[in-house]
Amino acid sequence: MRHGSVTYFDEAGKPHLPEAVPLNEAGRTQAAAAGRALAADGVKFDRVIVSGLPRTVETAMRVLAETGQQIALETWPELAEIRGGKLSGIPDDKLREAFTGAFEGVVPEQRRFLGGESVGELMDRVHPAIARLLADETWDTVLLVLHGGVNRAILSYALTGGQRLFLGNMSQAAGCINALDVGSGPHDWILRFSNYSPPAPLQTGTRSTTMEQLFKEYAKSRLPSRP
Repeated sequence: MRHGSVTYFDEAGKPHLPEAVPLNEAGRTQAAAAGRALAADGVKFDRVIVSGLPRTVETAMRVLAETGQQIALETWPELAEIRGGKLSGIPDDKLREAFTGAFEGVVPEQRRFLGGESVGELMDRVHPAIARLLADETWDTVLLVLHGGVNRAILSYALTGGQRLFLGNMSQAAGCINALDVGSGPHDWILRFSNYSPPAPLQTGTRSTTMEQLFKEYAKSRLPSRP
């Protein structure tokens, strides 16, 4: 899953600390809806893994509240979201690309997210974590509550048979569910479905990507309004 919706910027476009933001009202609704969808099909988890950021922890707890399970959350910090740099250090004419460039097509490894961590550096920590999880044969069904960039890294790894590629143009709506069947080999992946959003399955509310929306919010504080 991707965590539920959060508020990264205030109404004036000033950023909140991304490591501390909780779910907003929409995010709480999304997390509960995901939990009800999983419960309706009788899905039970052996393990639940989060990145440790509050938005993943809260989403996981709200999902488990709906499925009726009490499972201690495992925190894997190497699965935290791709890390941005200082927004104030990005020139105005590079701002849109800094927000959206890491999620466009097949992304070059050297592409940096918001002037911070590169896509290659993200894969350097995500791929070994997934390999370690797959090597553990003690579980049958695991829930990972993570982030849009990290989920793309995992889905790209699955869809390409373990290749070192990052497919940026896969949507990951807030609170969405992805289902993967995995086996012991690098090519033994089946993507059952991706980006299923229980509150709004057809996702008709917007034509913008998450990063396009966030760019628009942040631009209020940086770019002059135009007539």
